[in-house]
Amino acid sequence: MPVGGHRHIRIARPSKDLAAAERFWVAGFGLSVVYRAQGGTDPGEHDLLMVGRPEASWHLELVHEAARPVMPRPTEEDLLVVYLDEPVPEELVARLEEHGGKRVLSPNPYWNEWGVTIEDPDGYRLVLCRRSWSNA
Repeated sequence: MPVGGHRHIRIARPSKDLAAAERFWVAGFGLSVVYRAQGGTDPGEHDLLMVGRPEASWHLELVHEAARPVMPRPTEEDLLVVYLDEPVPEELVARLEEHGGKRVLSPNPYWNEWGVTIEDPDGYRLVLCRRSWSNA
């Protein structure tokens, strides 16, 4: 069955600290908590935080399992790119840094020229790109 253009996308990642991740993505980046679940301490039970926009067709799911934590292992090329179609607001970068993010240079000069790269508290990279994008 082919995937149509209006399917919901979930980007799932492990997190070592859901409270720190929430500060970054909600207070820093401005997303909303769309769902949250508290797990137990037994294997297979996990805490869950989903952030995004209620009207969007995607969300970011962050999980932590206390009994068997999976540590995040991002690389420099694990990117979540947001195309802003405008200059990257310095106040947004400052807010992300205030809420646990770290501004870093990308090994790819394209992202350094066209945007700002911020590592989240788990080490995953968010690129704020001043360009626009369309699949059409």
